[in-house]
Amino acid sequence: MAKKIPLRQCVGCGEMKGKKEMMRILKTADGEICLDVTGKKNGRGAYVCRSRECLMRAQKNKGLERSFKMAVPGEVYGRLEREFEELEAE
Repeated sequence: MAKKIPLRQCVGCGEMKGKKEMMRILKTADGEICLDVTGKKNGRGAYVCRSRECLMRAQKNKGLERSFKMAVPGEVYGRLEREFEELEAE
């Protein structure tokens, strides 16, 4: 039997992709928002394609706000963008 690949929807573009192809953005119990590189941390997760365009689109269409049911300040997006750049540089 073929193994099922867990699919997740990008909060930016709305495309369904394999969990491994995406970045997980995490909201911790104390309301902090960070990039979950391992994909295993506890908290509410939202997924974004590994492209800066999708992160920008998620900011524009308030995808993270909907996922986390809270306002996401602009500096959080700025920090996520920097973390994205660091990962792309590796």
